[in-house]
Order: sequence, then C-alpha cells, then structure tokens
Amino acid sequence: MLNLTLALVVSFVTTLLIVRYAHVHAHFSSDSDTQGVQKVHAHPVPRIGGLGIMLGLIAAGTFATFKYPGRLEEILLLAVSAAPVFLGGFIEDITKRVSPRTRLICAMASALIAYWLLGIHINRIDIAPLDSLLAFPVISVILTVICTAAMTNAVNIIDGFNGLAAMVSIFMFVSLGYVAFQVGDNIVLSASLIMTGAVFGFFILNYPNGLIFLGDGGAYFIGFMLAELAILLVMRNPMVSPWYPALMLIYPIFEVCFSIYRRRFVRGVSPSMPDGVHLHMLIYKRVLRWAVGSKVAAQLARRNSMTSPYLWVLCLSAVLPATIFWRQSGVLAICCLVFIVGYVWLYQRIVRFRSPRWMIFRKK
Repeated sequence: MLNLTLALVVSFVTTLLIVRYAHVHAHFSSDSDTQGVQKVHAHPVPRIGGLGIMLGLIAAGTFATFKYPGRLEEILLLAVSAAPVFLGGFIEDITKRVSPRTRLICAMASALIAYWLLGIHINRIDIAPLDSLLAFPVISVILTVICTAAMTNAVNIIDGFNGLAAMVSIFMFVSLGYVAFQVGDNIVLSASLIMTGAVFGFFILNYPNGLIFLGDGGAYFIGFMLAELAILLVMRNPMVSPWYPALMLIYPIFEVCFSIYRRRFVRGVSPSMPDGVHLHMLIYKRVLRWAVGSKVAAQLARRNSMTSPYLWVLCLSAVLPATIFWRQSGVLAICCLVFIVGYVWLYQRIVRFRSPRWMIFRKK
C-alpha cells in the first residue's frame, strides 16, 4: 500500500501544479478546441494529465526497486518500455502535430521493447490450434504488438468525458491486482497498485469538474500498462485463463472494434475518422437530454460528469464477472458474448431514439 500511496501523492501533486499554473503553459498544453465533434468542454483545459501518472509510476517504481532489491525491477523496465508510446502521445498533446500513424508506431515500438526487456508476449489463448501457432515466437510477438497497440488506442477512444477513462482503468488495475494477489504474482500486483494510485491522483482533479485531461499521452500510457500487465499475468500464471483479460478489458476493446465496423462498413469512411456517435457520446446527447445545445459552462460540466457513471456501470458488468471467474474459461467466454450482445442492443436502442426509460435523466 505504501507504493500505491506514493504514486497517488506524486501524481496528485504533479497534476495540481499543472492545473495551478495552467496560465503559464496554456499556449502549448491546453485543449482549446471546443467545437470538434468529440468536444464537450466550454473553455481551454490542460491536456497533459498523463505526466503526473507517468511520474507517479516512476517514483513508486524506483522506491519499490530500492526497498526490495532484486524483486521489483521489472516495474521500472515497464516504465522504460512505455516511454515511446507515452512520448508519442505527450508530444501530440503539446504540438498537435503527431499523426495517428506515428502514434501507432510508437505503441508498437513500446510493445517490442517490453518483449525485448521482459519477454512479455501472448503465449496462449486456450484454443488448441491457435495455441500451437503461438509456439512460434514471430507469430506470438506479432499478435502481442497488435493487441497492445489496439488497447492503447482503445483507452484513448473512451477518454471522452470527465472521469470516464480514469475510473474505468482504476477498475481494471484493481482487478489485475486482485488476481495477481490470488496467484502470488508480486510484479503484477505491485505494478497494478502503483497504477491504481497514480491514476486516482489524476482522477481527483479530473472528476467531476474536468480541471485537467489525460491527453493522448496519458490515455496511451494507461492502455499500454493495462495490456502489458494483463499479458504478463496470463503468461506467467497458467492458472489464469486468457479469457480473463479478454472479458476484463472488453469494454474499451469492443468500443474500438464496433467503431471500426461502424465507420468502415456502415458509414463508408476511414476507421481513423473521428465522429460523435460513440456510445458515450450518444448517452451524453440522447440520454442526458437536458441542456441540449447549451453553451453554459456549468451546464456542460454537469452533463459531462453525469455521463461517465453510465459507462462505469457498463465496464463493471464485465470487470466484476472477470474478477470472480478468472480461472474458468468457459464462463468467461460466455460473459464476453453476453456483453457484446448487451452492448449492441443498448447502442441500437439509443441511436434509434428509443433509450430505455430507466436510463433517461431529466433535469427538474
């Protein structure tokens, strides 16, 4: 718990300083675009919150390494591995000039570095014919790189409202920590606790008022850590079903898959083209109907913060059964299918202006 506390304090203090002196660095660090299709804030906001989370990991990881020499160095090596994907996103946050392709390459580079330094790779998925293919290192590494890059992008996609990506990732890191504790994996346990504290230190100032955003650097970094820790946990612990991370991470993963399908095959546009019809955007626009069209900052902030809890519940509907049935592949696979069916059903209801009545909030 000391590592978690240290990461939380470092992250919170760093984030607080960024917010306190936003006027000094606003010309390069703030998100000033309030008119984009995915923008729901009324005034410029710093978008370099990922810096506090990264510093929280480094500080707590360094402390853990010196306190337990020879046992927890892998945490710092994970931070080193994350450097390319974090810097790619962080530089984009500052310059707004790093292309999506370049950021994708940075994510892939980080996955390759993690394989080189720590040997992290997908070695099984509990489907016999495919597991035999994963015995070939090239295939295993390619799949690992693809999945890691997809997860980094997935967290960035759901990072649309105050507290959404941060709390969702906290749920997931806590789940990883719990399962790691059950199997005695101190590396994954410690890293998960550190990331929980670091993200929560940011969350305090991000929710509900949105004083700071994760930015691409923060979202990519969190996605990378989730992917690598999940792969590492399954790789080193045969008791853990590979379907555990599949279900635990399914909300952001399926959001990416569904977005690609929607853009490419329904709308006929590039999958990289941003739009305003993600599930979280639809909830904001069609479930929280009050103040539609309002530009009043207080109303926008309140409606923004009220959107995230809907998605927290959706995420927990996958994270909780994954955490409970972490070793039972059959149950986990069925839960994945149930989540997908439920997601599609909910999306179709909302997009057709038939939102379930129990979801609709009207301001009194």
